[in-house]
Order: sequence, then structure tokens, then C-alpha cells
Amino acid sequence: MIHTLLMAASLLLFSSCEKDTNQPDAVLPTNLITHVIVNSNSVNVQATSDNANFFTFTFYENGDSTIIESTDGAAAYDYSANGTYILITKAHTNYTDYIQKTDTINIIINQGQTGAPTTGYSTPISYPGYTLVWNDEFSGTSLSNDWVFDIGTGSGGWGNNELQYYTNQNATVGNGLLEIKAKAETFNAQQFTSTRLKTQGKKSWKYGRIDVRAAVPYGKGIWPAIWMLGDNISTVSWPNCGEIDIMELIGGTGYNDRTVYGTAHWSDNGTHAQFGDKYSLQSGKFADEFHVFSIIWTQNSIKWLMDDIQYNEISLTPAELAEFQQNFFLILNVAVGGNWPGDPDGTTVFPQSMYVDYVRVFQ
Repeated sequence: MIHTLLMAASLLLFSSCEKDTNQPDAVLPTNLITHVIVNSNSVNVQATSDNANFFTFTFYENGDSTIIESTDGAAAYDYSANGTYILITKAHTNYTDYIQKTDTINIIINQGQTGAPTTGYSTPISYPGYTLVWNDEFSGTSLSNDWVFDIGTGSGGWGNNELQYYTNQNATVGNGLLEIKAKAETFNAQQFTSTRLKTQGKKSWKYGRIDVRAAVPYGKGIWPAIWMLGDNISTVSWPNCGEIDIMELIGGTGYNDRTVYGTAHWSDNGTHAQFGDKYSLQSGKFADEFHVFSIIWTQNSIKWLMDDIQYNEISLTPAELAEFQQNFFLILNVAVGGNWPGDPDGTTVFPQSMYVDYVRVFQ
């Protein structure tokens, strides 16, 4: 899946038309801004403008055009072939009075060369009442500076007796995806390697909606996770810092490969406490296609969603859950083995990859 965030140079043009001299001049919209994301052949655009009553979007392709009208500034369009195309967005006072902006869109349709799924669920780039405050669409060929690596085996296998050695060599960016690969290879006395990425010290947030579109690995002993820790972990340690597991999967044939978990961890008067629930597909496994794993986090609660289906919620009003009233940073990793999943066995296929399509934070 290809993702390109386009903030193209634009040209604001004002329409001119004859007016009834007895009518006052219309007040034109101002400050037209477009946010365009390309996912393979699919384009999502979100426009904002001061004093606009509605928007129109004109997508040009193969000598023809498609016009989409929108009151909330959102539109989507699917192109049929690779190429460079023009999108004209207009912010209207009425049909004859508007300003416009031109974006250039490059379409490169993924032909499946990455090994990642080519189908699955997607979420929009805007929600009513929210602003997109940070995102990574993995549109380039390297990680942004907002990510850092954990290296090594951690204390006690990262506290879970995990078997992998985390390196900075098992994560790649290309074809619009981040790929984190777990390999069966001996490295620094460990039998497996993988990667653990985090935004610690770079980006963190308190409250909001977080969407992560990913295709997760499978198999006995495979433990992919999309999760968060409190910024103060270096001073108060775990679980006093709090932990929000947006998604964990404990691989294994059948039920395990089609079940994900959403959990909160905290310290209850010095004792580790947790609350979670799970969501299972009716058939297949989560590795078969992309899914979107989300939390909606407010001062009062955290809700967990899978493909916009809520399956878990915790109230944050009790005083002992004060850990969740602070900033948290993001972590993406694929662990191998450990207390929860157990060791890989003869049924486990290596390498295993988690493909991340996008990470988006709304507040």
C-alpha cells in the first residue's frame, strides 16, 4: 500500500462573475488549506477554509473529471492507473463565488511486491471535533526523526523472558509501509532478532484518538504489539508509569491468530493492576489483511476499537488510575517468545513481519 502525504504548492484563484448591482458583494472564503493522503490508488482529502459554506473537489483523470461536493470538507476518490493527476479544491460562498487551490497527485499502485496484504479496513484522515496533530504515513524510504530504537535484550528479556535481540536492522520503510521483521537468526547469543520502535523523548500525547493501520504477523510464539507507556517511566518505573496496549496478538493456529487484546496496566497502591478485553475474527487470521487498531482516550475513559468496532472500555475516574492523566509515547514491536506467548515451535514460520500502513494521532 503506497502512502504519500502531499502538501503541494497551490494557487488561490478568485472567480469573477457579473453581479446584480442592487445586491451586495459576496464575502469570499479565505485561508483554504488541503490535506491530501494517497493510499495506493485511493486518495483522501480534507479541506478547511474560513467562511466556506461548502466545498467541491474536481479529480482529473484520462481527459475526464469527477466532481464531489462536500459540506464537511472531506472527499475520496480511487484512480484506475499510475500517473500524475490534478486535483482542484474550491471553497464556496455559493456556486459562483469561491476560492480554489490546485494539488498535484502522484499515483503509484502497489503491485504486491512487498509481501504485505493489499486489502483491509481503512479509517479517514479527519473526525468531527478532532484535529490531526501528528501522523506518519511511511511514505519515504527511511524512518522519520520522531522514532528511536530500543537495542538489546532488556532486563529479563524486556521483563517477559522474551527470546529476541532488538536491533536497528529489522525495520524498513518502502512502498508506503513500515515493516518490522522477526527473524530466526543467531545474534549476540540470542536465537532471534526483531525491532522495537518508540517515540520516547520525541513525541508524546495526553488524550485523543489514535489509529494504527497494520497487518500483524502470526504463529506460535509471535507477539506483535502496538502500545504506549507514560513519559515518566524513567523516574517512576513500571507499572507506576501506566501502560496502554492498543493491540497485542499472541500467535498460534486458530483462535490465537484471529484474536487481539486491548489492555490497560497501572499500579494500585503498589500492586500491578490491569484491565482488558479481546476481539476475535469469525474466521481467518489478522495477518490476512490490514486492520485499524484504535483507542479513544479522554480524561474519563479509554475505549478500544478494532476497525471502528468498540470492544473494551475502562473508566479513568477512580483515583488509583491517575497514571492515565499524563503524556504517553508510542511503541511498535514484534517480540518472539516470552511468558505470555511461549516459545515458537515447529509450526512457526520465519521470518514474520508486521506491516504498518499509518499511525495517526487526533486531539
